[in-house]
Amino acid sequence: MSATIQTIDTPDGPFTILVDEGQRVLASGWTATREEILERLAPAHRPDDVVEGETTAADAVRAYYEGDLAAIDGVAVHQHGTDMQRSGWEALRRIVPGEPLTYTEFAVELGSPRAVRAVASVCARNAPALFVPCHRVLRGDGSMGGFAWGVDVKRSLLARESAGAR
Repeated sequence: MSATIQTIDTPDGPFTILVDEGQRVLASGWTATREEILERLAPAHRPDDVVEGETTAADAVRAYYEGDLAAIDGVAVHQHGTDMQRSGWEALRRIVPGEPLTYTEFAVELGSPRAVRAVASVCARNAPALFVPCHRVLRGDGSMGGFAWGVDVKRSLLARESAGAR
């Protein structure tokens, strides 16, 4: 499999997007380091060949940062995981901007109210950050919790979405 990689500037720093031949996002995040993006994928799912180029997903990221919070919703993603992980990633895409859930609420949303650790794992293993908005899940006390790309980025995204949702 071959893939295209593109890095763009955002208010939260460089954002890199890795897409397959069908322009589906495989992995993305706030880094300019190609290796960091590739490491978000399991070795068996990493592309054999990666070339720099343009991605259609970059337009959605730019639109998101310009205030169109829904711009990321229609971007196709491709992830490999268990049935629960895939269900969790789909559910993350349904969380409304400006209305984050706690890990407990997210577990309830998935129909597994006791599976708080499992849903935290779903967030941790999410490779196409922003497009599958795991940043919209918070600790039970409402605090930020962890985020692969840093708590400052998570805080910035949530503030942007809270302001844009008004």
